[in-house]
Amino acid sequence: MSPSLPSESNQIAAFEQSLDELEQLVARMEQGDMGLDDSLKSFERGIALFRSCQGALEQAELRVQQLLDPARPDSAEPFSPDVP
Repeated sequence: MSPSLPSESNQIAAFEQSLDELEQLVARMEQGDMGLDDSLKSFERGIALFRSCQGALEQAELRVQQLLDPARPDSAEPFSPDVP
């Protein structure tokens, strides 16, 4: 096993936890029964969670590109499943 595996597991867990919290936050906000102050705090938290998730996804995409072609990660083609 590679020594970076536990770190990667932690990053995946952190991403999933952030995404779950973001989904719950959106659901609470969509109910519409929050006050203005709570809504603003929730919005700020949601933006922070969104940016965290977006950064994690960008890192994952870069890693996939490096795995597809370690010598030229910028030339890797995006994955497109065979869907009829």
